[in-house]
Amino acid sequence: APEEFLELRELLLSRARTRVPALAAMGEFHLSLSQCVVLPYHWIQPLVRALRDRLAPFHRFFCVADQVKVYTNQNKTRTFIGLEVSAGHFQLLELVSEVDRVLEEFDLPTFYKDPSFHISLAWCVGDLSGRLEGQCLQELQDIVDKFEDSALLLRVQWEQVRCKSGNKYFSFPLR
Repeated sequence: APEEFLELRELLLSRARTRVPALAAMGEFHLSLSQCVVLPYHWIQPLVRALRDRLAPFHRFFCVADQVKVYTNQNKTRTFIGLEVSAGHFQLLELVSEVDRVLEEFDLPTFYKDPSFHISLAWCVGDLSGRLEGQCLQELQDIVDKFEDSALLLRVQWEQVRCKSGNKYFSFPLR
């Protein structure tokens, strides 16, 4: 991530920690196109090949992640502050559709029906979303909206899709 993006994250964290001191910064940034699934070892290569085939026709595109939002995981054991995608949603849905097709071939769970594509910036244990929503959320959005060059900074070019399995990464370049 560019230095300016990390600076923006730190400004947001500083403000959010006045409500939730336990917030920790994310070490890596990503935008999910599937749920986490458990794969038997012998399925990894066939699944990777299927993903490579399905994603090969896709072209590079831009998305904009500039809307601050608070999330919790499915079982409400973690809270996240993220930047939701406001442009590029359609292209991401098309990618998810192809990833879902591959997962269905392996009888694995598909992605959420109405996904909120986002990049998580910070997290904490427990459901502390109530402390971050409302006034705090508006203050966080104001920081993003007033941050110098945020329009360019929060515009992300999608050049590849990556799949992580254990400690291995597989990359699928977009055309």
